[in-house]
Amino acid sequence: MLRRMLDRLYLVSGVAAAIFLVLICLVVTIQIGLRALDNLLHLLTGERHGLMIPSAAEFSGFLLAAASFLALAWTLRHGGHIRVNLVIRHLPSAARRATETFALAVGAALTGFFAWHTLLMVIDSWIFHEVSYGIVPVPLWLPQSAMFLGLVVLFVAFVDDLVQVLRGQPPSYAAHEARETRLAEDPEGEV
Repeated sequence: MLRRMLDRLYLVSGVAAAIFLVLICLVVTIQIGLRALDNLLHLLTGERHGLMIPSAAEFSGFLLAAASFLALAWTLRHGGHIRVNLVIRHLPSAARRATETFALAVGAALTGFFAWHTLLMVIDSWIFHEVSYGIVPVPLWLPQSAMFLGLVVLFVAFVDDLVQVLRGQPPSYAAHEARETRLAEDPEGEV
């Protein structure tokens, strides 16, 4: 049951990241459409109407930060992060397990540290009513909260994989790496 809940957490985080990417696309598309319409109106009337989404670039940046941080755990679990495993794959299983344990423990510690300080930043932004400097003043705790949530889910994913490795099981990303290796060796074969 816990496994299913954790997998669902990673999936929800990944889906949220995808939704934020779609929202970026929507903001940019609308902004381009409004500029094109403004240019057309300029050709027809000789006047510019200034059609735009106020703070579109800023909104896109906030959405990108949310998408990036919320996608981290899902990407880790699916072997999407860049890992240099040229050496580790040739180690004996005990040494590989020790190396994986060390790397996952360091990853969890650094992510936990980063998440803690991001939480402190969110609290400061809330207390001091910090807003963005764009045309539309956005409370900064909103995009910072997405960062914090993404880091918390990544921390959970690191701990999840660490527990798996300590139990003698391979980390989640190992299955995806093995699949990619099989595909690289035999692109025509079935996986």
